[in-house]
Amino acid sequence: MRLFITLAFVVLSCVTSAQQHVISGPMAGHIDYHEAKIWVQTSGPCLVQIAYTEINQPSDTLFSNVVGTHLAHACTAHLTCGSLTPGATYSYQLVIDGIRQMEHYTFHVQDHWQYCTEPPAFRLAVGSCTYINDPSTDRPGDPYGGGYGIFDQIASQKPDLMLWLGDNTYFRETDVTSTAGMQYRYTHTRGIPEMQKLLHTGQHYAIWDDHDYGPDNSNRSFYLKNEALECFQDFWANPGYGLHENAGVTTTFSYMDVDFFLLDNRWFRTDPDIQGIEPTILGEEQILWLIESLKVSTARFKVVCMGGQFLSDFAKYENYALWGAERQRILDLISDNNIKGVFFLTGDRHSTELSSLKLPSKDMVYDLTVSPLTSTSYDHSKEANHLRVEGTHVGERNFAILDFAGDRKDRTLTISVYNGEGELQWEQLITEEEQ
Repeated sequence: MRLFITLAFVVLSCVTSAQQHVISGPMAGHIDYHEAKIWVQTSGPCLVQIAYTEINQPSDTLFSNVVGTHLAHACTAHLTCGSLTPGATYSYQLVIDGIRQMEHYTFHVQDHWQYCTEPPAFRLAVGSCTYINDPSTDRPGDPYGGGYGIFDQIASQKPDLMLWLGDNTYFRETDVTSTAGMQYRYTHTRGIPEMQKLLHTGQHYAIWDDHDYGPDNSNRSFYLKNEALECFQDFWANPGYGLHENAGVTTTFSYMDVDFFLLDNRWFRTDPDIQGIEPTILGEEQILWLIESLKVSTARFKVVCMGGQFLSDFAKYENYALWGAERQRILDLISDNNIKGVFFLTGDRHSTELSSLKLPSKDMVYDLTVSPLTSTSYDHSKEANHLRVEGTHVGERNFAILDFAGDRKDRTLTISVYNGEGELQWEQLITEEEQ
């Protein structure tokens, strides 16, 4: 009898496990020349693997590592596909509990262009502030989120990369008191049908801002920030998280001839109006790491990503201008070290605009603020940002496409901003001479 019960339990467990399925993803994260990270979330605990083949050699099937999804990590998995060929495109399928799923997806490995050819052109999509309505927890009144069709509009642009610039989900009051609450919010946001096509398109990288770090306007004192970081790590397949022994979401990667520096504007933050505490957003170690990394970078464009607006001189809300001394120090360090090609990408503001500043070194610094994706938008065109490039303010839901193109010594960046319906709002060309 005991043997019968044991066998019945094993059979039941196998049947139950086999019924698990994908609820969001798969999504390609960081991919270099030989390895790709693929993220996926399943409906329950199971074993997940990827079967993948190079499109030009479909007879050779490779397999990723096997990962068990667990409730403790919201049944998410990071799968690693190795032994890749630079410049190749791969087709892949998910394998759940040994059963290969029907759907086929693709990812592309970076080209090895250095010293071989001109850097390939590529396309980057950017956006911030993704609020998905949830009547069970939202405040009464008009829904704060909407326009989810924007994700299909982004996917239709066929970006090679997508950078999520913070507030990529919005923790509610009931979410920020526990890991389970944060996991619920990530799962709720990531699982909407309208987002899936975009998740399957290109590679995805992310930073956070206050709403996917903790409560509104949170700083380094948030007592569950370690739990928030674990959730971020579970749901994003970035190349790394934090500097050296310090935690946070800071990391860096290169794509073609562009270097990206992803900053953490919450982990080290202190408020500017607290007496006796030095006001900071990035913290000393992160600032020094950023400047040293920018100085040694040989990239024509050095893209610095941060959740809040950096360059605007409008000192209100959470703009860096409220931390004026630190903002000026960073600009001085860029100028004093003759660092060229610095381009900030920022979010948070629920409107979009391009700001620019000529440094004493005669080099230009830009800040493209892109927001919101699905949160409520606002018109900030009357704000006294004296560095705003005329005609670039957008006060509705929107996203930006950045096209990098041209020869190695004559690279250009074309910025195109679209509203939620995919209608072009403005376009700007930045040449190497304007850096």
